Amino acid sequence: MQPPAPIASAPMNEHKSHQFLIHGAAELPSVSIDGYNIGLRDKEGFIGDRANTGAFLDKLEELRKLFRRQGDDPLGEAPTDELKRKQIDSLLTGDDLRAAALVHGAIEEFAQSLAAVIQRYLRTDTWKGTERIAIGGGFKESRVGKLAIARAEALLKAEKMAIQLRPIRHHPDEAGLIGSLHLMPAWSLAGHDGILAVDIGGKNIRAGVVISHIKDDADLAKAEVWKSELWHHVDDEPARGAAIERMVEMLEDLIACAHKAKLVLAPVIGIGCPGVIKPDGSIARGGQNLPGSNWESRKFNLPAALTKAIPEIAGEPTYIILHNDAVVQGLSEVPFMQDVKRWGVLTIGTGLGNARYTNKAAKQE
Repeated sequence: MQPPAPIASAPMNEHKSHQFLIHGAAELPSVSIDGYNIGLRDKEGFIGDRANTGAFLDKLEELRKLFRRQGDDPLGEAPTDELKRKQIDSLLTGDDLRAAALVHGAIEEFAQSLAAVIQRYLRTDTWKGTERIAIGGGFKESRVGKLAIARAEALLKAEKMAIQLRPIRHHPDEAGLIGSLHLMPAWSLAGHDGILAVDIGGKNIRAGVVISHIKDDADLAKAEVWKSELWHHVDDEPARGAAIERMVEMLEDLIACAHKAKLVLAPVIGIGCPGVIKPDGSIARGGQNLPGSNWESRKFNLPAALTKAIPEIAGEPTYIILHNDAVVQGLSEVPFMQDVKRWGVLTIGTGLGNARYTNKAAKQE
């Protein structure tokens, strides 16, 4: 797929601003977004809660309790919610077969839950016809996560469901930034080395400079994060205003670093943020875990606040595009989804983010 031909001769400020100010858009340069942030429920609550990181830890804890009732716990005294991904991964390949078996049991139970959740999504009108699902979020970075994803795919195939599950290629921290490139019209990237991007989460805020390499690969397959900054805001418990100020500081630092390195930034900032995003850039719902409070207030607008703080980049007016964080993370897979038409993303972290896409010009094999 080739993006629209870049208009290299036209300065940024000669294009209509409304082309940049449609936040949470359903129509993007390369894909249509069929739906995102779908909150399916049943009598037990949101079904996504059965396939997030917490759900896996709950299953591991349940199995540990069974071991404790019958003797000793092969995982020792450490509380389950304090175990790190690397610690759990190491149990799979360690000498303690009982510990390995316990973890494998949790993987099997979680994979069954994940497969069941995916089946529910695939039965909705929005997700019908999905051919492949990219799995993102921090969970897929572990061996446990990769095994659970592979097992869930096997379970779905056993049910005669022709669906492929693939971990997102980029690290989730980078995918959440790289995906912002696909929010932008191609002409906005022409003549520039890259853009600024921000990924806002319930625990962290990451900002970075994303190099597009669009001259080398028009579909942005070679895009990479050149430099990024991470703020673990959950430790600081900042008010909303303080969080915005820190975000601005991070962006200004990155602008200065890019200028020193002689990188030419497009005057645009792509932002991924939890929740449902309105066309004016306000957050309709889903922002309850963001730092501080009142992110969903009618009196607050994140793009407007950032534009006021950073009115221009490299002498050009700043334009900001805000979209859902799962949507943005999934967009990093656009170059690698051109052999299918309809595909989706599930981001497994503290929650279960979701989005479904239809390619505008898929190359069918």
